[in-house]
Amino acid sequence: MSSNYRFRATPPLTREWQHFRYAEADGVATVTLDRPEKLNPLTFESYADLRDLLAELPHHQDVRVLVIRGEGRAFCGGGDVNEIIGELIRMEPRDLMRFTKMTGDVIRAMRECPVPIISAVHGIAAGAGAVVALASDFRVVSASGKFAFLFTKVGLSGGDMGAAYLLPRVVGLGRATELLMLGGTIDAATADRYGLVTRLVADDELDRSVGDLAATLAGGPTLALAQTKSLLTRELDMPIGSAMELDAMTQALLMTTQDHAEFHAAFNERRPPRWQGR
Repeated sequence: MSSNYRFRATPPLTREWQHFRYAEADGVATVTLDRPEKLNPLTFESYADLRDLLAELPHHQDVRVLVIRGEGRAFCGGGDVNEIIGELIRMEPRDLMRFTKMTGDVIRAMRECPVPIISAVHGIAAGAGAVVALASDFRVVSASGKFAFLFTKVGLSGGDMGAAYLLPRVVGLGRATELLMLGGTIDAATADRYGLVTRLVADDELDRSVGDLAATLAGGPTLALAQTKSLLTRELDMPIGSAMELDAMTQALLMTTQDHAEFHAAFNERRPPRWQGR
């Protein structure tokens, strides 16, 4: 029996997802939001599927990177106005809390999932779509990309789904205040200047750039990348002493791995390392 199965419960891994397209190839899992006629909005069901996929993803032994993208002319236009907002205004507080906790669970799962996540942003990333991109580890953005944290435009707090926690840590408090309170739309060049963009590329270079970055991550030292992501997330709220202690313990553990020994062997044999994630 593979050791991977010892850490799983009875239900099998989900191979088909109903509310977005899902594919795996060469260590890369790809989620494609596929309602282009409505700019790929998020719905109750797609939020739930994303939450559950992110919980499962670490158990997909061959998946080393997740790419999130949108079909058609946009990344994600946010929550569907009628399918989400039209339903919410008729809900009781109990169900409203279930919904807002579910959306927050998606973002928390993105940050806690050990798999590196890339958002491929073209066209608009608005509302929840902007926060999904924000919560990713990498944002590859084409020249047509736009961001709009427009929650205040619909009479809600700009701090939705963890945006008030994450955005100041990416672009600084001043820029985050502007984006979350005014709810305006910024183009790709402005987002790049604010620090929201990992790589800014031409529209016709988006797929290649995302593919190159995904291949680099998928071919890299999986344990080292996962622990780096974990430290970046967890040390945001730690005093420096606790952060240094966690760094030391993590590094000492990684020094016992086969990947670390493989680097040493590859260096002396003058060849690229063959990372195994062990």
